[in-house]
Amino acid sequence: MTLDRPLVTALLAATLCAGGLAVSQAAQAESQGLYSASELLDADVYTRQSSDGEIGEVEDVLLDNDMRVRALVIDTGQLLDMQGQQQYVVETGKFTVETRQGDSLDTLEYRITLDLTEDELARQPEYTDTWWNAATQSLQQAWAETREGAASAWETTQEGASQAMDRIGQALERVGKQVQEASDQ
Repeated sequence: MTLDRPLVTALLAATLCAGGLAVSQAAQAESQGLYSASELLDADVYTRQSSDGEIGEVEDVLLDNDMRVRALVIDTGQLLDMQGQQQYVVETGKFTVETRQGDSLDTLEYRITLDLTEDELARQPEYTDTWWNAATQSLQQAWAETREGAASAWETTQEGASQAMDRIGQALERVGKQVQEASDQ
């Protein structure tokens, strides 16, 4: 499940500029405001317990319907004494992004630190076709429910506003009649 890298880089660059890279509050020591998708892909990944030992790299960045970062796919290769190449989905809020050498595009790089231990990382969902299909379906369902809820709330708001305007109109008519009657006397 790999997309064309230039397409992914262009899409991520636009997305990261528009939506901002969401990272956990604890990690945002100093927000950069703008992130390079090209440099974020393949960034070295560390866990909080092994801050000196790289455990993998960013393989992919997953976006939601609002084009915001939802998760990173971390490729551990064979670094965690696991069987074969493993790719895990790590949701936003479980990692931090640290900019290194950010003054020049030629030297720009990121360091990703997971707010997880290696054991916790191994319990994250594996990035597979099965996971992708289930996650896509679940998010589409949540999006549809949100859209329906928003439409229902809008209709309720419109109905309430219409009723309020009717009551205001009736009250103004009564006041107008009272003023007319008072002026006729």
